[in-house]
This record gives sequence, structure tokens and C-alpha cells, in this order.
Amino acid sequence: MLTLHQKILLSRVLLSSTATSHDMLCPTCRGDPIPRIDYTPEEVQTWGTVLRELTQLYPQHACQEYLHNFPLFNFKEAEVPQLEDMSRILKNTTGWQIRPVAGLLHPRDFLNGLAFSTFHSTQYVRHHSKPMYTPEPDVCHELLGHVPMLADPAYCDLVQNIGVASLGADEKQIWHLTKLYWFTVEFGVVREGDQVKGFGAGVLSSYGELQHMASGLPKLVDFDPFAAQPKMSYKDGYQKQYFVLNSFKEGAKQLLDYCLSITDPDVVTQHLQNLNRSKNSS
Repeated sequence: MLTLHQKILLSRVLLSSTATSHDMLCPTCRGDPIPRIDYTPEEVQTWGTVLRELTQLYPQHACQEYLHNFPLFNFKEAEVPQLEDMSRILKNTTGWQIRPVAGLLHPRDFLNGLAFSTFHSTQYVRHHSKPMYTPEPDVCHELLGHVPMLADPAYCDLVQNIGVASLGADEKQIWHLTKLYWFTVEFGVVREGDQVKGFGAGVLSSYGELQHMASGLPKLVDFDPFAAQPKMSYKDGYQKQYFVLNSFKEGAKQLLDYCLSITDPDVVTQHLQNLNRSKNSS
């Protein structure tokens, strides 16, 4: 009889063998359709529970860009979305794509993917005994937290600028960029009038984090990519502070300025031009 921990590990090993062969870094499989996963009834039920609970909070606490894009993906409680289907929608909206991975990548590899409009996503579902919690990113986090935001062009510029900055970054700069990613893409909030709304995936994929963000208890700090960033933490409960953007357009400009401060401007310009040319021709 397998223990709960062993069952989780076995599930990830099986998905790992599928995802590894379709990694973006493998030249023989670029562009191949992402394998479809036959999720178990328990996994489908877990997905449905997470979706149902979170959609109750989105109208009040999610940013307007997220709410605008959410219907594009036609999420259903009775069906765990397939990465290939979600990737095709993104490809047709902002030109981004999803590639499967078995688990967390090295920060440099993950950030480098963002520079090429590629988001690496897991495919496994958190355990059914704790549907509202996962210690690592699972497909509920990826699809409900990240994917709808990647259908917004200004937001994609923000994310991509972090990725471009990583291409020539040293290890110290990679760590700083990882923190910038954490406090924006994972746990960022944006001003809407006199309120702040969630756009980070760690906020949008967590029932408790969404409520905590809106409670007025955490500290709100203006985002500054040049400033030293605090320690990242996800094991100490909810975030004690959130970094606030005035808009995604302004946030993208801030991150581009930081990118240009650590990378040859000619290299940045050439990369972005090549990327836009590739998107326009596809």
C-alpha cells in the first residue's frame, strides 16, 4: 500500500516522463503538440472545487484585465483543461505559448523562457485531500493564476522584460530578477481607482491569499525594480506586503529600464525586434 506522499511522487514521475520530452530546450520537439493528460476522477473533482471556490472571489478581487480575459478559456468544473488547448488560445491572442515541465526549473532556465514568450507549466493536480493548498505550483495554479493574464499584451510585455533581462544576467542579477518575478508575476497587485486588485498568480490561485490581499492588513509598497527586494516566502503564511503597480504599461516600462541598465541596449532592441518579427510571421 503506497503512502500519500508516495502516491504524489508516483504521479509526478509519470507526468515527468511526458513533460521532459517536450521541453522547449529540446530542439527535436519544438512545436510538437503537448501530450494530453488523462486526469483521474479525483483530480477532476479537485480542479472543479478550486475553480468553483475561486470564481466566487474574482469579480471583487481580480484585476479588470484578468476578468476580461477569463471567459476566453471557457474553464469548466467537470474538465481539467489541457495545456495544448490553452497554449493555442494564447498563441492566437498575444503570441505566447505554454511548454510542459515536470516541476520547478532553475530560475535562469525559467526566466530565459519568458524572453521567448514561453511559459513553462506543470501538469499535475494537487492532492484531493487539500484542494485549496499546494506547496508547489500545480496545474490549478498555472491555469487559473497565470494563463488568463498572459492573454493581456501589456502584462506580457512586463513579464517578457524580466525574461530579456535574464539573458545576459550574472548569478546575482538572476536572483534579483527572480525576486522581481516573485513580487509581480506571482504576488503583484495593481491600482484600480482607490482600490488594489490582484494580478499575481499566487494571489489569483489562492482563496485565502485573495481574501488576505483585500483585507487591508498587509502593507502596500510601490514597485521599484531597482530597489533591493525583500526575502521571498511562501511557507510563512500569506504575504506580509504586496508591491503595487499603477498599470501594466508603467510596470513594463519600469522593468524595461531595469533590463537596459544591466544588458546592452542594442542586444535588447535586436531581441525584441526579432521576436516581434517572428510573431508577425507565424
